[in-house]
Amino acid sequence: MFRSNVTSRFLRRSLNQRTQQRPEPVLKSPREIQIMRESGRVVARVHAALKEMIQPGISTLDIDRFALEVMQKFGATSAFLNYRGSNSSVGYPAHVCVSVNEELVHGIPNGKRILKAGDIVSVDVGVNYRGFIGDSAWTYAVGEISAEANELMRVTEQSLFEGIRQSVVGNRVVDISRAIQRYVEGNGLYIVREYTGHGVGRQMHESPQVLNYDGNDADGSCVLQPGLVLAIEPMVQWGTWETKTLKDKWTVISKDHSLAAHFEHTVAITNNGPEILTLL
Repeated sequence: MFRSNVTSRFLRRSLNQRTQQRPEPVLKSPREIQIMRESGRVVARVHAALKEMIQPGISTLDIDRFALEVMQKFGATSAFLNYRGSNSSVGYPAHVCVSVNEELVHGIPNGKRILKAGDIVSVDVGVNYRGFIGDSAWTYAVGEISAEANELMRVTEQSLFEGIRQSVVGNRVVDISRAIQRYVEGNGLYIVREYTGHGVGRQMHESPQVLNYDGNDADGSCVLQPGLVLAIEPMVQWGTWETKTLKDKWTVISKDHSLAAHFEHTVAITNNGPEILTLL
């Protein structure tokens, strides 16, 4: 979900298109995937607890502190705290990302940001458990929300599962990308270009990157193999695909300030089909 700490995703894509080269994906052994299942379950437990906790009147900092408590209860640490992205010289200062309404990703928790009825809030949770990353994001309704917000959340969540359905041995990464794009744009909404899914394992970002649209990039040609683990994460906006980053150098919002949503799962490619690792 964060931009690569080596180079921006746009630059990586540009280089890949020119050289038609990409880093080889890191395939996981059955033992490593078992640890990633355990890591993913911790993430799922955090989200299950957040679903019950999020309500009008709490702050985004309350969410961060509560998520940390659940991580620690199950022996995990935050994979996001102090993470350095390519667009920031300062490490990320919180344990989860909490993004409200027009904020797409990387929202920094704040004790003064109080949720109110009608808001939608995206919480991205990444944990490190026994040396492996689990990564999942969900957008939550705060009390009663508008029909527009409901539709945005519905389309974004379903587009995630459309992508997961294509995550089968022998397909290519671009099949995931096209499925997400087709569903989102077919429902009249906008898929964000600047931020993408990615391989995940011992590192937060591994090869390949997983665009949420057909970008004709080299990583799109990557053949899905057993042992590959991907963080698939469509990010969708109501009024435009364009974004901008705020002065804190982390929080990304829709350029037109329209609503934004984000859903993500960590998914293992297996001979028996895709396995979602971030579910209970």
